Amino acid sequence: MNGPRFPVLSRLLHWLMALMILAMLFIGIGMVSSLGDYHWLLSIHRPLGIAILVLVAVRLANRQINPPPPLPADMPAPLRVAAHASHIVLYGLMFAVPLVGWAMLSAARAPIVLYGTLELPPILPQDVMVYAWLREAHTVLALALFAVFLLHLAAALLHALVFRDGVWGSMASPRGGRGTA
Repeated sequence: MNGPRFPVLSRLLHWLMALMILAMLFIGIGMVSSLGDYHWLLSIHRPLGIAILVLVAVRLANRQINPPPPLPADMPAPLRVAAHASHIVLYGLMFAVPLVGWAMLSAARAPIVLYGTLELPPILPQDVMVYAWLREAHTVLALALFAVFLLHLAAALLHALVFRDGVWGSMASPRGGRGTA
């Protein structure tokens, strides 16, 4: 990859969050399908969700400081629009899923234990009906995030294997990029 690359911090946050989100989605599926492991998985799910929420805020700030490299000049306009729209949807879902989870647990008055005795405060008053609605919303948003995640992966592989236009290498290259920040 000889073209422009994302800075090192951008790439690190991208791949760290990709792993965290993928792990989170499988943990969530495990929670709903395994009563025996539910509480253990939940003890991982809650702090991991908050870590994702914090990291997506860091990532968004980093993106403002270190904008992504330009898309290839010969990329068709509809693909450019799709690329930008998919990133907006990804960021929106990366914020929404953990926030809705936090709100859901707040409405249930369930503690959001991060570690030991460290808990997050509730962000909504207790309300069983709101909890039920948010639980459904959390599931739907998580599945939407998984679907968009898969589309993002498919698009990345399309760039790597078919277009060979440097887009994959801009994020996957282990070497330092512009600005290395």
